[in-house]
Amino acid sequence: MGTGHPGPGGIGAREIDHVGIAVRDLDSAVELYAKVLGAEPAHREVMAHDGVEEVLFRVGSSYVQLLAPTGPDTPVGRFLERRGEGVHHVGYRVPDVAAAIAALKQEGVPMVDDRPRPGSRGTTVAFAHPRGFGGVLVELVEEGAP
Repeated sequence: MGTGHPGPGGIGAREIDHVGIAVRDLDSAVELYAKVLGAEPAHREVMAHDGVEEVLFRVGSSYVQLLAPTGPDTPVGRFLERRGEGVHHVGYRVPDVAAAIAALKQEGVPMVDDRPRPGSRGTTVAFAHPRGFGGVLVELVEEGAP
């Protein structure tokens, strides 16, 4: 291949799991998105190890994920300081996060997470560095057992 990116087969992405949006005021953002989308939040969770509180709105089979930092010295807190509110990352639903990590590493895509780790709502996740995806932070998401 030689392009530095997985080709056919790749990471096995089945669909967009979510679009992560960084916000400063989670409750205000929830109110806005509930009104605009005409939907109630599907999930709310504090992910202490990631330094975020999230709220998910279901849109079709995917989610809009609102992310607020639990403090300024967290990844989302630093993102907000540098870039302000807006799209933070795109999450792709994959059948096997470990296999997706291996496929990306084989193609030279830099990873934030070298191993799968627990995500919200019982998922398993890993992040790929924006350098490997044209400036976009990418999250690999494997759904947990139903």
